[in-house]
Amino acid sequence: MKILIADDEAPLLRFLSRGLTAEGYECVEESTLHNLVTRIRQESPAIAVLDRMFGDEDSVELLSTIKAMPNAPMVLLLTAVDDVKERVNGLKLGADDYLCKPFDFDELLARITALSRRASAPQDRKRRGIGPLIIDEESRIATLEGKELTLTKLEYDTLYYFVENAGKVLSRERILSRVWRSHSDPLTNVVDVYISRLRQKLAQCESLHIETLRGNGYRLSQKQ
Repeated sequence: MKILIADDEAPLLRFLSRGLTAEGYECVEESTLHNLVTRIRQESPAIAVLDRMFGDEDSVELLSTIKAMPNAPMVLLLTAVDDVKERVNGLKLGADDYLCKPFDFDELLARITALSRRASAPQDRKRRGIGPLIIDEESRIATLEGKELTLTKLEYDTLYYFVENAGKVLSRERILSRVWRSHSDPLTNVVDVYISRLRQKLAQCESLHIETLRGNGYRLSQKQ
């Protein structure tokens, strides 16, 4: 099983890599946050062991992007800050486990073993996402930057259709056909009303936007 280890402390990075390699894991090392997302995409590890702080940069800020990837890795955060609120926040944003420094290597190994069982278990839940917006198809729950959105059934169905077709232009007719199962508008502005509601609920996130393309329809896009 492949594990990516990211830490800006070179001695600790080498120690963890040697120790986990000796336990039979294939290890990939990364020492900066700048390359972290790219390395995860390239290497497709089953587990990512991430140091919480890289100087003044917080790896938690990348969790939503990492967890939105296809076959996203299980994430174990390492931190020197033993603060309950910080741990809870990290878990809410997508971390699968947390371990405070200093730690015993045997405890780290036990946590990785537990995560590896979860990573290799059959995944019944299906998730889709774009940036910090994640939709769990089984529970019909949408989260934005780790926080659950309160959605009606039709709001969820509309948002799901946009996420399913992220970056594509969807005409009002296509939205009506898919969400309302109708080829005629039961209310003259029903699609506009639901688009407006979704925009309000996505407003907290500056990187996502439902664009209006006059004469063509709407598009859910992510700012780079």
